[in-house]
Amino acid sequence: MRPFVFINMASSLDGKISNERREQVRISSPEDFQTVDMLRAGSDAVMVGIGTVLSDNPRLTVKSRELREMRVNKGLSPNPVRIVVDSRCRIPPDSEILNDEAHTVVAVSEAAEKTRIEEIGKRAEVIVVGEKRVNLVELLRILYRKGVRRIMVEGGGELNYSLIKEGLVDEIRIFYSGVIIGGRNSPTPVEGEMFEIPVNAELKSFKALGNGVAVVWRLR
Repeated sequence: MRPFVFINMASSLDGKISNERREQVRISSPEDFQTVDMLRAGSDAVMVGIGTVLSDNPRLTVKSRELREMRVNKGLSPNPVRIVVDSRCRIPPDSEILNDEAHTVVAVSEAAEKTRIEEIGKRAEVIVVGEKRVNLVELLRILYRKGVRRIMVEGGGELNYSLIKEGLVDEIRIFYSGVIIGGRNSPTPVEGEMFEIPVNAELKSFKALGNGVAVVWRLR
C-alpha cells in the first residue's frame, strides 16, 4: 500500500517552471496561490526534491490561518508533514523547511555521509532508504505505515520524473500561466531521461483561474 500522490506545479505558456538561472519566477496568479494553499492544507504531507530546497528555500507551510485552524479542528497538526527527497543529504541545516513549524522528514540513501545524517537528524526525522538513490517505492510504503495517505508533490522536475517513472503518481495538476519565460535550458515540469514510451494521462478537469488555467490530469 502507498499514499495517493499528486503533483502540483505552475508552468509558463512555453512549458517552463523557472528560467535558465533556475531562479524563482512568479508564475502563479493570486487565485492559484489560494488554491495551492487549500490543496496543501488538505494533504497529509508535502514532498519536494533537494533541488527545490537549494534553489527556493521554501517553508512549505499552510499560509492561511483559517486553513491551519481547520486542520487543528480536525485533530491534525496546523501544517502537513514536509518531506525532502535528498539522496546524499545535501540539505543545509539552516533551511527554512527544517524550522519548527511542522514535522520534517528527510529521505536519504546509504550513500549519504553519516556525519551529515547525524547533523540533520537533530532538526528532522531522517529515513535512510535505498543504496545510492532514495528508493521512492519503499519510501512511500514507509510513509503509508506512518499514517500518510495523501501526498502533494511540489517539485522539482527531477523528482517528478522519478515518481512518474516508478508509476507512483496518481494525478498531475498544472496551472498554465499567461507568461512566457523562454530559454532552451530552462527547467520543465518533468526533467530526467526520455520516456521510450510516452506516459499517457487522462484529462480530469480544467478551470480558468486568474491569468491562466488549472488543468488536472489522471495518470493511467
